[in-house]
Amino acid sequence: MPQEVLPNQNRFAWLRTGAEGLVAMIEAIRAARQSVRLEMYIFRDGNPGDSFRDALVAACGRGVRVQVLLDAWGSHELPYDYWAPLTRAGGEFHWFNPLMLDDAIFRDHRKLLVCDEATAIVGGFNIGPEYDGDGVANGWRDLGLQASGPLAKTLALIFDTMFAHANRKHPRLRRWLRKRTRDKTSPSPEADILIETPDLRRNPIVQALLGDLAHARQVEIASAYFLPPRRLNRALIQVARRGGRVRLLLPGKTDVAISQLAGRAFYPSLLRAGVEIYEYQPQILHAKLLLVDDVTYAGSANLDQRGLQINYELQLRLPNPSLAAEGREIFEEMLRHCHQVQPKEWRRQWSFWERLKSHWARFLLARLDTYLARRQLRQLR
Repeated sequence: MPQEVLPNQNRFAWLRTGAEGLVAMIEAIRAARQSVRLEMYIFRDGNPGDSFRDALVAACGRGVRVQVLLDAWGSHELPYDYWAPLTRAGGEFHWFNPLMLDDAIFRDHRKLLVCDEATAIVGGFNIGPEYDGDGVANGWRDLGLQASGPLAKTLALIFDTMFAHANRKHPRLRRWLRKRTRDKTSPSPEADILIETPDLRRNPIVQALLGDLAHARQVEIASAYFLPPRRLNRALIQVARRGGRVRLLLPGKTDVAISQLAGRAFYPSLLRAGVEIYEYQPQILHAKLLLVDDVTYAGSANLDQRGLQINYELQLRLPNPSLAAEGREIFEEMLRHCHQVQPKEWRRQWSFWERLKSHWARFLLARLDTYLARRQLRQLR
């Protein structure tokens, strides 16, 4: 017999590809009867973006309150009047951080859809043609998670805070978001909502991960961009050295070559410690998946400098053994399309020139972005 689901219990379902995630999102919008909240980093015109806009306009026509928040840099290619049909229909649209030189580095990288405060979708995929595929034959490889239940209402409140204050200067916005998040959320045995704001010292995602890795035995990580802070890299090495299994699934193809170069600078120390590294081959890897024993992390953050210190990010920490088991099935399926990096082979291939490029890329991304963020935060105080 199927297991009974209590009315106040959260339910989770993996969206295993970008195509599956986009279909689930547009179906949720079309089914909404009260409210739709959409927050994206990248939204492109054409398909599937135009279909989303049409669905949002239609939702307004049936009396649904529609709110759309897009990052002004990530979605800067949109025509200036793209959302005119939505606002004419009664929908609300905001740009996050309209482009200005004094704070351009701080971006809203979150991806969130909440419909009727009952269903929420988080993950890695934006709304654009490159995400509309299975990640093998076509389209980037991506991943999302659908949540139904009380968690969706909490995520709606978190969206409301960001939507209402998207134009605040960032030191003030950062403090406001953290206070409002504490006010509106309460600790839950089912899920921790980790809200990342620009902060070069304290990071809730890193702190949660370090706590889980301290006694971990099994770790699987898929990340489109890999430039972990020193403490996190050291924690992964320590898991492997004490006999745990650590598997990293990283891009073999990438849309940001300098990021891939920087990530490969970590390979020698990780491989020496016994960490297994795999590179995804068929398409560009854009998925974000972290599994630490029975804990799942799902959301928008990559394990890089921007995702863990500079961007606004949204990550769920879910201590759910069955969800983690399903996540490992997805991880294993992705591994079938990977090439494992072997230590001896890597030493032969990683020439002096490649090492130089990788370490220089790591320096630029780890130092330059941090320097610019610190400087802009000081100027905005």
